[in-house]
Amino acid sequence: MSIDRTPQELLLKNLTQSFVPLLDARYNIESYCHLDLSINNKELSTVDVGCSAELGRYVNSKLLEQGSKIGYGGYNERRDIYSRSVYFNKDNSDNQRNIHLGIDLWCGAGTPVLAAYPGKVHSFKDNKNHGDYGPCIILQHEVKGVNFYTLYGHLSRKSLNTIKVGQQFSAGDIIAHLGESMENGDYAPHLHFQIIMDMENYSGDYPGVSSAQNVRHFLTNCPDPNLLIKIY
Repeated sequence: MSIDRTPQELLLKNLTQSFVPLLDARYNIESYCHLDLSINNKELSTVDVGCSAELGRYVNSKLLEQGSKIGYGGYNERRDIYSRSVYFNKDNSDNQRNIHLGIDLWCGAGTPVLAAYPGKVHSFKDNKNHGDYGPCIILQHEVKGVNFYTLYGHLSRKSLNTIKVGQQFSAGDIIAHLGESMENGDYAPHLHFQIIMDMENYSGDYPGVSSAQNVRHFLTNCPDPNLLIKIY
């Protein structure tokens, strides 16, 4: 059955023909497995998902169980992970932000992070709210006069030491490394990867989680990253 795609989605889909690694180029697609961190995963009822160490143990157990090196998932996924922080409006049930707008790639701290597509540094920032991105880099890409952006969150602080606005990267270049929980917003080590069509005047940051009230806008502005990286 064919899927109706927007022009933006078709642009992204046609930019790549096969799997695009975002972490350590040694790992091919067979090294990845899907992880479900949604509210529908009954296993998580016994896991304190608000504790980065406990969530990390759960993630590592699933990777070991499936013989994988990297876990992926999360686009348009409703999660309980964010209910620990006021940053996500946890005390306002009508506007709580708990719908994930990117793909997460779970792997050990220090893992190299790779550029998904040729581009230049748009902005970067250490976002220090509890549960935020921590260090984050945003690349700008231009194709046939159309700009789009890729966001890489939960990095190490050292990743920001030498990077510069306007710096050019080719696809597959190392742009950063994954951060530890004490620097990455207090999460088990992972990469948050998100595509953004319009930065809406943000710099070094862009919402990675939406409320149900605003999700239509954000899912339109942040298409499924799998269109570009083709993990599944």
